[in-house]
Amino acid sequence: MVNDGEGTVQAATIAGTRWRIDPDRSRIEFQVPHFYGLITVKGHFETYEGFLALGSRPAIELTIDAASLDTGNKKRDVHLRSEDFFDVPAHPRVRFVADSGSLDGQRLRVAGRLEAAGASVPLALDATLHGLDGELEVLASTTVDHRQLGMTWSPLGMVRTPSKLTVTGRLVPDG
Repeated sequence: MVNDGEGTVQAATIAGTRWRIDPDRSRIEFQVPHFYGLITVKGHFETYEGFLALGSRPAIELTIDAASLDTGNKKRDVHLRSEDFFDVPAHPRVRFVADSGSLDGQRLRVAGRLEAAGASVPLALDATLHGLDGELEVLASTTVDHRQLGMTWSPLGMVRTPSKLTVTGRLVPDG
């Protein structure tokens, strides 16, 4: 069961509903250690869509417009969109597709594949779900070695790994 602020939301209700991410009340962020790990470059993506369905065959998918990344530094953002990193002209989308997902109370464990810049890596993440006014509040985070996605540009080893990915926000019933 997941607390909904007015009682609880049964796991069966969560599993029996297809949920979609509400981009107006959600945020997808990344953090990358830089300058030998002394500073952290932070950013987020502006445009994305995704859904969660935990029926008998779990389906979880998140698709991000790679060109929508924003670190607050236009010159850096142009470089991140280049072939040194996301290679947006050739690979305009970042995508996560789950292979499995299980809900235990408020904790959702997910395993799947992250696709970015023409490469794909396995990725596991833990999420916390809270019911709130007929919706789900989600907090999910994981780390990824961006070098495995071909993002190896790092003069003198200044860009460190792992990158941290965080999704926070609201899931609403889809339909």
